[in-house]
Amino acid sequence: MDPTNREPEEYGHDGDHPGEDTERRRQSREALTPDFGHQAAQQSRTVQLTSGDFLLTVNPVDGSEIEPCRPGEQPAPPVRHTAAQRAERERATAPPVPPGPPAPRLPLLERQDERERLVRLLARGRSVRLTGPAGSGRTALLNAVATDCADLAPDGVVRLSGHKRTATDLLYGLFETVYRAPLHRPDREGLLALVHGIGAVVVLDDLELGGGALQELLDATPECAFLLGTTSEVPASTADADLEEVFLSGLSRSASIELLEHVVERTLTDDEANWAGDLWFESEGLPLRFVQAGALLRRRDEMRTDPQSFDGYGDGEPADTPFGRIEPKDVPLPGLGEAAAPAALLASRLSESARETLRFAVALGGEVPHQAHLPALVGDTHADAALGELSLCGLLSPAGPRYRLAAGVLAQLEASGYGEDAAAHARSAAQHYAWWAGHPSVTPERAVAEADAVLASMAPLLPGDAGEQASVAVLLARSASPAFAAGMHWGVWEKALRIGQEAARIAGEVAEEAYFHHELGVLALCTGHLDRARAELEASIGMRGALADKAGAVAGRRALALVEDRSGGPAPSGGVPPAEASPASPPGGVPAVMPLFPRVVEEPFTRVSHHVPAPRPAGRVAGALGGRTVLRGARRNVVAVGAGALLAAVLGTVVTLGATSGSEDPEGSDVTTEQSVTEDDSQDGSPADEPADGPASDDGPADGTVSPGASGDTVPSGSATPSRGTSSPGTSPGTDTPSSGSPSDPPPSGKPSPTGKSTGPTASPSTTPPTTSPEPTPSESTTEPTPTDSPSEPENTDSASGPAESATASEAGAGSSSPSGTASTVV
Repeated sequence: MDPTNREPEEYGHDGDHPGEDTERRRQSREALTPDFGHQAAQQSRTVQLTSGDFLLTVNPVDGSEIEPCRPGEQPAPPVRHTAAQRAERERATAPPVPPGPPAPRLPLLERQDERERLVRLLARGRSVRLTGPAGSGRTALLNAVATDCADLAPDGVVRLSGHKRTATDLLYGLFETVYRAPLHRPDREGLLALVHGIGAVVVLDDLELGGGALQELLDATPECAFLLGTTSEVPASTADADLEEVFLSGLSRSASIELLEHVVERTLTDDEANWAGDLWFESEGLPLRFVQAGALLRRRDEMRTDPQSFDGYGDGEPADTPFGRIEPKDVPLPGLGEAAAPAALLASRLSESARETLRFAVALGGEVPHQAHLPALVGDTHADAALGELSLCGLLSPAGPRYRLAAGVLAQLEASGYGEDAAAHARSAAQHYAWWAGHPSVTPERAVAEADAVLASMAPLLPGDAGEQASVAVLLARSASPAFAAGMHWGVWEKALRIGQEAARIAGEVAEEAYFHHELGVLALCTGHLDRARAELEASIGMRGALADKAGAVAGRRALALVEDRSGGPAPSGGVPPAEASPASPPGGVPAVMPLFPRVVEEPFTRVSHHVPAPRPAGRVAGALGGRTVLRGARRNVVAVGAGALLAAVLGTVVTLGATSGSEDPEGSDVTTEQSVTEDDSQDGSPADEPADGPASDDGPADGTVSPGASGDTVPSGSATPSRGTSSPGTSPGTDTPSSGSPSDPPPSGKPSPTGKSTGPTASPSTTPPTTSPEPTPSESTTEPTPTDSPSEPENTDSASGPAESATASEAGAGSSSPSGTASTVV
């Protein structure tokens, strides 16, 4: 196509065709600016950097991965920059020179005394806080003092911007200015050790810190002399801070008029001088107001010499004169109110690209996009020249490597209606930055330099329930956060992640919300906040598990393992308390198949004796409780062997008893006065295993002999409650022989009776010595624990003896069991 015959649309104009796309973007004419048109897809950037002793892999697609640095892969120690390298870096981080005609060089009026005082204080190593209202020329004075102090310190002069920066951000900025450490970010301890030895004059403008945060910055850098520029709204430092205070006031009336003459580059007329005097009284001599007033006078001069310049600026058009002659029109001076707040009047006399740039700046909260982005945002190929117009009018002020609206300009423009379409402009800027930040050709350093504008474009998209706007914020945060991480400016990285996480929650994008939680967890791990890292990573793992994102869940578990390793072990979970753990538990831990709290299942049992608990040693009680709860593993084999040995002993005892006592029983020895316990006995309201309320019978023997009941059932003659006044045939009538190892009187309620042996003479063949029937302990039980075991309720048993006898028999062993006690157990 012939370049001279291009269509209007190719220049980004809509022509005269309504309905066409009004958001066409033109390619910038700067070579440093990436192509904003369609390009072939390129491989996404992946950056590896070290943070302390961690190796961090920033992956824009799958999320960051973190692992300990392998031996031999630790980064080299940081090296100090030379003077030439520091000067080169300072030029690279300075705000860009606006295109267009250069602005006149303005002198520093009535600031010589303050300038000399500041230099003297800094030469003695003192830190100074320069306080002045916005627009008082504070930045110009700081630049002059920095030039005078270039050779005072071994590390030279370090210029930093405190705009929206924390103490940690400033410490890392100081480290990056003095040291060269590519792709290495020291941890907190390493950072403090490195900045402790820096000796420099630190010029810090737009400081927003005060109180303890400022004291933390000063304590971390004892070898530095700080020159802090701030406003009176910022809190002062602590009382014990070694900090000098210097206050900056406005200019005098004569100095203000002289400054105005330097701006307009001519001598003022009498009317203009009187007008300037009134402005001085209204503005209290702030230099910024006279720079803007000079821009108004320059524009007035242009309109007087070129009446055609009226057209398009809202001030009316020149009147028609006879014969086509155009007479110069006398343009009045601006009103005092317009001169005191001249932003709207100055904007009305700028080009359309400059006014559109102001609308974007208002939508971004005062942040002005870099001039390389203006052609794409405004839609004009030469829109980058708008930055020069705004700077020449005094509507911009430098802020680090960029520009922002000067003090008071934002409020004045909002009052003039420049913020009516702020949401649409913010969304348009966010869409542009989302594409730009994710482009592989954009370096992390460039993304970090534009961080304030990027964050400012996301903030207006969050309020309300507009899911579509929140999705745009999610896309921008997803694209910009990896670049901020690779640029090692983690303050803006954290802000982008938190905005993205909130936007993802509003938009209902669970996968993106899980990504932001994961990145926040990795960031917290790098900065040493382990509790925060654990919470973020657990949230991310849960969300990714619900989404069946195996790769993301694995990455989250790896990072969580590092958190647990740094915190000294996993957090306590709802397992078995250490006090209840069995000392004989296997070293491998508790098998997963064994329940910690088995369910209780009722089974029918018939108990024929009163269950009286017996005292046990504290160690045995604790062992029994632990055995009932966590009996498992290798102990089952021990229980099986013990059960077999006990069964063999019982069978041998039964055979011996039958062979020795079959023919020696006297007549009537099998007669007892006690009634047999049957199922019918428990129907009268008394349980079968409890004695009656009446007095105990004195006729029955006190031993454990077994006699047939009325129904032919074999019933044990002994009971849990011994009979009073009953003696064996071999004892005197007045001697009471304790039966079943229990005293003659019942023990108090709730207290187990001690286990004893008979103290009387040798009993006759019909009388067997009182013994106890062995009730298996947890270590000698003949059956494995089942879910029916209840640790809190006594179980029914077929044994005629109580748990007291069981405990005694368990201590004595299977080989020492008496025949009568064994026979009672078998029956």
